Amino acid sequence: MKKYQWLWLSLFFIGILSACGIANQKTSVETISSPPPPISLIVSAAADLNYVFPEIGRLWEQETGNQVTLNLGSTGQLAQQIDRGAAVDLFAAANKQFVEDLDAKGLIISNTKALYGVGRITLWQRPEATLEIKQLQDLLKPEVKRIAIANPDHAPYGIAAREALQSLGIWETLQPKLILGENVRQTQQYAETGNADVAIVALSISMNKPGKWTLIDDNLHKPLEQMLAVPKNAPYPEAAKQFASFINSEKGRPLMQKYGFILPGEEPIK
Repeated sequence: MKKYQWLWLSLFFIGILSACGIANQKTSVETISSPPPPISLIVSAAADLNYVFPEIGRLWEQETGNQVTLNLGSTGQLAQQIDRGAAVDLFAAANKQFVEDLDAKGLIISNTKALYGVGRITLWQRPEATLEIKQLQDLLKPEVKRIAIANPDHAPYGIAAREALQSLGIWETLQPKLILGENVRQTQQYAETGNADVAIVALSISMNKPGKWTLIDDNLHKPLEQMLAVPKNAPYPEAAKQFASFINSEKGRPLMQKYGFILPGEEPIK
């Protein structure tokens, strides 16, 4: 009798151990086959990308399951944040010099630097504006009381606006009329709300929305060559490189064109 009891107990324990082994094997297989959890990239981007980058980000999210969180602002201020140690996955500047300066300080993964577009500036007015402003010289008209531009101390589009006005010799004359925005998007908001009669802003935030705008001759200012790069302290550098490539891919480029950017190798809009 005892012999059969021991046999039964042995079979019982063997069954338990086999079940545990199968369960552990199943768990191991499930662990191996499970996709990695989604990540959220922090992208510090110039304010002229206010409309196009959310669209590109949504496309990338649909393809990868990863998310893009945009930190939009003045290029100069975003560069300062990175200089002070901000953990950013990708920096998209409105002027390549800010990326080059960070790279010179050893804060950028150098081989990730890439031009992604050339920006243009416009004269922008709200749809109901009655003042006729078709060229920069029209800003001298006495009925034009307030002109908004991005702060040229840290905003590339503000620098371009200043250069264009200086090229025509009217920068000093217009000083009393100028209102400075922290970035190019805030600059346009001054005109949208009626706090300025006109704003000098980016083509990318003038297009595809209500308003009157006139393209400013790009011979009046230095090219707004826009560059992106992955900072060295990026939390997710590999995913950031993938998103950077996506921006310059056959899926990202049409959206950049939609918002008026000149892509590398293309001829400018006239």
